[in-house]
Amino acid sequence: SNILFECILSGIMSVNGKKVLHMDRNPYYGGESSSITPLEELYKRFSLPDSPPESMGRGRDWNVDLIPKFLMANGQLVKMLLYTEVTRYLDFKVVEGSFVYKGGKIYKVPSTETEALASNLMGMFEKRRFRKFLVFVANFDENDPKTFEGVDPKTTTMRDVYKKFDLGQDVIDFTGHALALYRTDDYLDVPCLETINRIKLYSESLARYGKSPYLYPLYGLGELPQGFARLSAIYGGTYMLNKPVDEIVMEGGHVIGVKSEGEVARCKQLICDPSYIPDRVRKAGQVIRVICVLSHPIKNTNDANSCQIIIPQNQVNRNSDIYVCMISYAHNVAAQGKYIAIVSTTVETSEPEAEIEPALELLEPIDQKFVAISDLYEPTDDGTDSQVFASRSYDATTHFETTCNDIKDIYKRMTGSDFDFENMKRKQNDVFGEDEQ
Repeated sequence: SNILFECILSGIMSVNGKKVLHMDRNPYYGGESSSITPLEELYKRFSLPDSPPESMGRGRDWNVDLIPKFLMANGQLVKMLLYTEVTRYLDFKVVEGSFVYKGGKIYKVPSTETEALASNLMGMFEKRRFRKFLVFVANFDENDPKTFEGVDPKTTTMRDVYKKFDLGQDVIDFTGHALALYRTDDYLDVPCLETINRIKLYSESLARYGKSPYLYPLYGLGELPQGFARLSAIYGGTYMLNKPVDEIVMEGGHVIGVKSEGEVARCKQLICDPSYIPDRVRKAGQVIRVICVLSHPIKNTNDANSCQIIIPQNQVNRNSDIYVCMISYAHNVAAQGKYIAIVSTTVETSEPEAEIEPALELLEPIDQKFVAISDLYEPTDDGTDSQVFASRSYDATTHFETTCNDIKDIYKRMTGSDFDFENMKRKQNDVFGEDEQ
């Protein structure tokens, strides 16, 4: 279950004066997006016959996210966290590097002009053209035609923009997939504005911390839902954990309540993950995720203790990218000297494990693998009539931007107005008293 998603929405709705009851059939905040601790629990969860070997250190030093995603420093989730001041409950660390796969090797995604000029990703002339392109993107302002240089943000396709700067296939691959973070190449033939904005977001996020545009919380993502849960509680939201949901009560086609242990909690609107409403969602594919425990940093990453690697689909003859995200003891999620790398991609064949082979090769030797294949669900209706709003299952990406788009989308359908960060600013400064500000 996409619990983080629901925690964020219940926090936002509480801040906006809605009365919120949050029920979870799990005994802890977290469904699928929880962090599993101790390590023994992870072995159980994946039905492994053995318990962890001594070499893995203390079980309770592990905090493993089943679906890890990084936060873009200037991205929407960090904005939501800052605006709601949920950040006061969390400590973040910058991820040490972003890498891209080309011809069987990995290369650092250049994060500064100096790095771009030194990078082996491109030849000398290509570098100059790429630099021109980056300058164009940085200066591009959709409200100022003087910055367009002959590009029309509403009609010129991204393919044409790449052509204009004469960029080759490898550079297009890493720009579209490691900077703009598209999962497929469909973006090439639509107007370029969104792509330009995505590359801008990447560069601006990078500018904040320098090593990479990504952040990750200490102790793992399980900390996030708890932060939003506390926020919701401050605004009078009620939380019920370990609460089974027997049925969703409908009347005349729309929701009027939720039945649990013989009682009905009445409601006007309901947000839930697809598992609660199997008849209102459809299967939209599958994602394979493999959690790998390592005793070493990943080769050719300059011994980074956290990083992301993107394998663009073109490089491995696929339709969708393969992602690797690696975190370690440095984030208090693994025992001293241990690393956790998670490989994920959208399933395209009947042998998902063979599909991620190129990523696993980069990680060798691997101490232990945990393989999960999950179905992806999406709602079949938009909730306007039923007032039942279902989240989508987490996709294969290793960052939160797609989840945030979904949150803004549901917010709009529920309230009829656009999601506005200004409204999100904490309305009650006095809750903690002024001295803590």
